[in-house]
Amino acid sequence: MLRIAICDDEAQYVHQTAKLVQEYLGGRPDLSGQVFPFRLGRELLCQVEETGGFDLYLLDIIMPGLNGIQTGRQLRQLGDGGEIVYLTTSPDYAVDSYSVRAFFYLLKPLEKDRLFQVLDAAVKKLNERRSKAVLITTKDGPRRVLLDQILYVERVGRSLRYFCSGGAVDSLSLRVPFHTAVEPLLSDPRFCQCGSSFAFNLQHVAGVNGQEVLLDSGDPVAIPRASVAPFKHAWGRFWLEEG
Repeated sequence: MLRIAICDDEAQYVHQTAKLVQEYLGGRPDLSGQVFPFRLGRELLCQVEETGGFDLYLLDIIMPGLNGIQTGRQLRQLGDGGEIVYLTTSPDYAVDSYSVRAFFYLLKPLEKDRLFQVLDAAVKKLNERRSKAVLITTKDGPRRVLLDQILYVERVGRSLRYFCSGGAVDSLSLRVPFHTAVEPLLSDPRFCQCGSSFAFNLQHVAGVNGQEVLLDSGDPVAIPRASVAPFKHAWGRFWLEEG
């Protein structure tokens, strides 16, 4: 079941967008979904805090109170990894949309065929993300963890510590070099090794400030000074390619 949130302060656009999304879902028998309408960013955020996030967000940008960019940033700070598609009458916010890892940016009035193409691509990406996982050998036995839930991995002593959205998971003692141990992660384009002790999920990186990597959870992670420049380059390239 795909959970789709639509947030727009103008009732006519909420209705029009919801109608198009329902038509999209109706034309794909193998895909089920439910649409949730909101008129304000704060209203949407309160719902996310109470009941959890959505798979896909269709957000207007120009709204009273919290605009769409601010709403997106707060979603990321809550650790929400849902795909965000911005719908707006102005092209002026395209660059800002990258700061919240927006999946796409569409101008109003919406073209049905173009919207459906974007929704197809977003659903494909969601399905791929949901299925990829890594098997971690822990003292309690093997544990399967979705790549999407891993924020970063750090070598701690002779073990790997996987910092995940649901808490940390420690591996057994390493018998191979760090790079070899994290190869299953590095084979996915979302992950990047940083120095000799870190591997980050770039999808969860909100920025780099000095020697600190800022995660979308709000937590900073200190990295070696020599790793800052190459990491910034890898992070920027990742989001340019994603965009």
